[in-house]
Amino acid sequence: MLINDTNVKSFRMTKVFRENTERINACDFNKNGDLLISSSDDDNIVVYDCEAGLPKKPIPSKKYGCDMIRFTRSGEQALHCSMKVDDSIRYLSLSDSKYIRYYTGHTKKVRSLSISPIDKSFLSASADRTVRVWDLRSALCQGLITTPGNPVVDYDPDGLAFGIGIDSQIIGLYDIRNHEKGPFEILKYECEGDFEWTHLKFSPNGKMILVSTNTSLILLVDAFSGVLLHTFTGHQNTKNIPLEASFSPDSRYVFCGSTDGRIHIWRTADGEKLTTLTTDNSSDSIQTVQFNPKSFMLATASNNMIFWLPPVDDD
Repeated sequence: MLINDTNVKSFRMTKVFRENTERINACDFNKNGDLLISSSDDDNIVVYDCEAGLPKKPIPSKKYGCDMIRFTRSGEQALHCSMKVDDSIRYLSLSDSKYIRYYTGHTKKVRSLSISPIDKSFLSASADRTVRVWDLRSALCQGLITTPGNPVVDYDPDGLAFGIGIDSQIIGLYDIRNHEKGPFEILKYECEGDFEWTHLKFSPNGKMILVSTNTSLILLVDAFSGVLLHTFTGHQNTKNIPLEASFSPDSRYVFCGSTDGRIHIWRTADGEKLTTLTTDNSSDSIQTVQFNPKSFMLATASNNMIFWLPPVDDD
C-alpha cells in the first residue's frame, strides 16, 4: 500500500494488547518488520509477532527493570537500559531469554540508545553528560564524548555519522570514524519556552532531524543546513513526559502521541497537520508511535500496545 495522505488518514485500531500493568516506555520494530519489541515500567519485555498479530511470552527483567529497548541489527537480540540498581545497558538474546553481556560506565540514567545500521556498534547518551560508543562484542567502552549538558543521540541512516543533541539547544554532528576530534558541524537553536529535548531522530532518507521534547513541541530541522524547517505543536502533553515522535519510512510524515489518547500526524513537506487518530481512552498517554519499516502498520504504546491498520477491503 502506498504511503499517501488518503491511506495514512485511513488507519484504524485493529488490535489492543493488554500484556502490561504499567506504562510501555519504548518499542521498536526489527528491520524486517515482522517483530515488535517493547519494554515497560512493570519490568517486562514483550515481543509481538506482527504477521500473526500475537504477543509472545513476556521476558521479565525484575531486578534491573527495562527502558529504551532496541533490536540489534540482526533482530535476534535486543539492548535495553536499566531502571534500577545501576545504569548499565543489557544485551539480551531473544532465542533463550538470557543476557549475553552488560555494558557499564554510565553513572546516571541512560536517556537514549541508537544501534548502528551497518555494523555491531551502538551509541548511548546519559544524564551523566556523556555519550559512549560501544561494540556489541566487548563490554569495554570504545569511545567517550563529554557534553556540556544532557545529551540525546542517533545514528544517521548510513551509519557513517551521528548527531548529539545537547542541553536542548545544540546539535553536534560527528563522523563515526573521527568522533574523538569533535563535531564537524554544530547547529544551534533558540526556541521560546521551558522544555527539554528527549529524543533525536534522523529521517530514513537522512535529510532531516526530528527532535522530541517533554512538552507539546517537536522540532524538524534540515540535517545538512541546520535550518529549522517546521515546529509541530497542538498535541497535548500535560504530564511533561518524553513523548517519542517518529517518521514514516518514506520520511514524508511525522507521528506523535499525546496525553489524551490521540495520535497526531503532520506532513514534513509543508509542516501542516494531516489528521489526528483517536483511541477509545482519552486518559491514555501515548508514549511512542512507530511505523513498521516494511508494512503499512502503526504501533502505539501507552499502558497497552495497539496495532493500527487500514480498513480491509471486502471486495
